[in-house]
Amino acid sequence: QVQLVESGGGLVQAGGSLRLSCAASGRSFTFSNYNMGWFRQGPGKEREFIAAIRWTSTEVNYAGFVKGRFAISRDDAKNTVYLQMNSLKPEDTAVYYCAAALRPIWSTEDGSYTYWGQGTQVTVSS
Repeated sequence: QVQLVESGGGLVQAGGSLRLSCAASGRSFTFSNYNMGWFRQGPGKEREFIAAIRWTSTEVNYAGFVKGRFAISRDDAKNTVYLQMNSLKPEDTAVYYCAAALRPIWSTEDGSYTYWGQGTQVTVSS
């Protein structure tokens, strides 16, 4: 059974920073075989793509609204993917999810991802 567990969410003031982590585990799950992504779903909104990182860490992709504020990274030794979020805005308030897509799938579409975490709440106050 594969598990993705996000952590690091919370309440932060506008302009602040948070670092989200997503730890992957599972007997049949080889982290290095997966491209990893972060998505979010705000109140009353559809889930949207934030960022993705290749299994080799050689390529990343960001949604336009990130605009240099967020950075995705991974540590295969720890089976963990991170999302560093800086200059947070109230409109960044959402539940943040990590997801895994078996390579070579490289996508911004949530339907392309096989495994999902339960999400972590990020709330940015003005």
